[in-house]
Amino acid sequence: MPRRVTVSAPGRICLFGEHQDFLGLSVIACAINLDIRITGTSREDTRFAIDMPDLDRSDEFDAARTVPYHGRRDYIRSATNVCSRNGLQFTRGFDCTIRGTIPINAGASSSSALTVAWVSFAWATQTGALPESHEMIARLAHLAEVVEFGEPGGMMDHYTSAIGGLLYIDCREPITVERLPAKLDGFVLGDSLEPKDTTGVLGKSRSAVETGLAVLRDRVADFDFRTTTLAEVEPFLGEMPEESRRRIVANFHNREICRDARKLLSRPAPDSETLGRLLYAHHEHLRDGIGVSTPKIDRMLDAAMEAGALGGKVNGSGGGGTMFAYAPGRQEEVKEALDAAGGRGIIVSPREGATLLECVEEEGT
Repeated sequence: MPRRVTVSAPGRICLFGEHQDFLGLSVIACAINLDIRITGTSREDTRFAIDMPDLDRSDEFDAARTVPYHGRRDYIRSATNVCSRNGLQFTRGFDCTIRGTIPINAGASSSSALTVAWVSFAWATQTGALPESHEMIARLAHLAEVVEFGEPGGMMDHYTSAIGGLLYIDCREPITVERLPAKLDGFVLGDSLEPKDTTGVLGKSRSAVETGLAVLRDRVADFDFRTTTLAEVEPFLGEMPEESRRRIVANFHNREICRDARKLLSRPAPDSETLGRLLYAHHEHLRDGIGVSTPKIDRMLDAAMEAGALGGKVNGSGGGGTMFAYAPGRQEEVKEALDAAGGRGIIVSPREGATLLECVEEEGT
């Protein structure tokens, strides 16, 4: 009897801790109601035939054996292999379609949502259910997207897309996730329509910070990026390259901003103006210290603030892609301002994580 399966995995905005998950620090992120959705119907063999109309692409492979890659970032095939290595047996293939509403290559986690969605879909096609936990989905997706290709990203995107909601994620192994009780709305995502190089930006950021950390580990007794204060390292900042120094200092400030934000968002009804100020302070350090904003994103954020937003920031790795504004009660005005600034505004809301929308056995042959 044919099986029909539909899954959905959301994109995300990173509120706090940008460029810190791969350093083992903490982040606060929120899943949003833009998604990657996969629908498929089973076949008589073990092949997956995949239609991706949004990208005008297709693919087909036999999931019952190790799937070769076309090149780097071949996430559907890598997720299939990772699932196989972690106990999933492929005994039936599927004809499937992948569609998405997340801006592609724009910092809103489209690639991680795709990988989370495919892990969820693959598991449901063979077992009739998602993996045993959403944390398992996140870890498998991280293996497929980052570890498999030796890329520099952390696990924020995978955990946020898999688990959903507003999350505080401590990225030091073993990773822990705390669901924050704050009820938030009023976000407007702004796509700058500028392409970005996620792996290049993250790789450059990680390399520069690691250079600076090497100096501090050598010069500061018992140095720990999570607990050592900026005052303790200031005497040694001049011993590192200027780019490393800027990024190190910015990360210290952003670490503290994330801690303040966690306290604020631990209340069901946080003060909106305080949240807006923290978001914009985080953006300033990302812009001036880490250097990942762009003139257009800055113009869009300025336009959003003039239209009534309380704050906002560049979203994702930066160097292009998206920003978001926090504008409770002013979402429509801010969306129009982002459009007028040459971007594309999208009003978004928090949502749940990876979801099995449909898994039914259909009558017929």
